[in-house]
Amino acid sequence: MIFETVEAFAEALPRDRALAGLDLGTRTIGVAVSDRRLSVATPLETIRRTKFTADAEALLAICAKREIGGLVLGMPFNMDGSEGPRCQSTRAFARNLTRLTDLPIGYWDERLSTVAAERALLEADTTRKRRSEVIDHVAAGYILQGALDRIGHLGRSV
Repeated sequence: MIFETVEAFAEALPRDRALAGLDLGTRTIGVAVSDRRLSVATPLETIRRTKFTADAEALLAICAKREIGGLVLGMPFNMDGSEGPRCQSTRAFARNLTRLTDLPIGYWDERLSTVAAERALLEADTTRKRRSEVIDHVAAGYILQGALDRIGHLGRSV
């Protein structure tokens, strides 16, 4: 099921299960995971996109292996808060994914997550080659951490 608000998403989450955060790009999907207490996001890996079926299979394999209880998809709003074609693509991905899994799916505003990830990698003196390899899942970590922080402020206990 897809939830438009983080409050409704948080209510639907199973207890004691980690979350996965996704940074959906046209060529890659950055994946980050949380701990079971929903406090810390950790960048995990980047999936190279091919076709939806293969992308979903790779993603759901990660979810099964890590006992994920819900998915947070970065919503790429325009800087003025409006939705453009990339938001429509993210919503379509979520709709298609609900046909394959019962995991709750929520959205999180991802504006500037890639900028923050790039800045953190530059501050860590990461080489350009390494930055290009990890930027997507580091950005997914920023997306997921934002959602985790909000869920934590809602007072949801695990």
